[in-house]
Amino acid sequence: MAMIDTGDTRLAYDEAGSGPAIVFVHAGVGDRRMWDHQFAAFSRTHRVVRYDWRGHGGSADHEGPVTHHEDLLALMDGLGIGRATLVGASYGGACCADAALAAPDRVESLALVCPGLSGHEWPEVFVRESRKMVLAAVPHERLEVYAAGRAEPDPADVAAMAQAQARFMVLGPGRDPEDMPPEAWDTVLLMLRELFARRWSGPALTTRWPGRPSKERLGEIAAPALVVKGLSEPGPVREVADLYAEGIPGARLLEMPETGHLPSVERPAELTAALADFLGVS
Repeated sequence: MAMIDTGDTRLAYDEAGSGPAIVFVHAGVGDRRMWDHQFAAFSRTHRVVRYDWRGHGGSADHEGPVTHHEDLLALMDGLGIGRATLVGASYGGACCADAALAAPDRVESLALVCPGLSGHEWPEVFVRESRKMVLAAVPHERLEVYAAGRAEPDPADVAAMAQAQARFMVLGPGRDPEDMPPEAWDTVLLMLRELFARRWSGPALTTRWPGRPSKERLGEIAAPALVVKGLSEPGPVREVADLYAEGIPGARLLEMPETGHLPSVERPAELTAALADFLGVS
């Protein structure tokens, strides 16, 4: 792991290989480790970089709002990467789309894996289900304390929230941990436990989205795009992938059966092969 000072924060990152650049942007429910398979595979043909968001993994803490696509572009500046393929998962995908609109000359192509989308509002029923899941894991009074940051979270609460989020978002409805390879499930729980332990004990952090969100501008994205959808994800999350596939001119949609929200962890070889095909890597 290396650290880079972007002028506004310090980000932890890994770099390997040489050739055309690929930057991997992790999901909000993970960290840069979720790209282990893809990082290793593409380092043979590309210059690959993966990093942790502010307040995640090995990167510095931050209090207040963060504009993640600006951090991504600042990282590229600091590493001397003028142009790259951006591969983003979940809200990391939203970050990549925002970067492609803010600096189109910097983006060679986009791979959006089970992506989030700036400007998108979740259906009320999905919000209620999510809230119900959270409250079943950790009581409301303790959640309020944790949400304010700088708390001393009970390890049992951290474990319960990690388990609940993994089941609700990463696995998807109607699936059990046994439906995922054991090593993948262990990785997901490890990342989520570390995420909630840090989020609740560190300073409160929020996301600042662009003034003109990507949802209103998908037709302006000119970079070649691959959109990946896990068919076991919650329905409202799958619908976001469809918005990208329909909204970005010429976008390719890949549907992955029996796959939840983190294909890079659950089905790493299949996702790597799909990315290689998209990038024309033999």
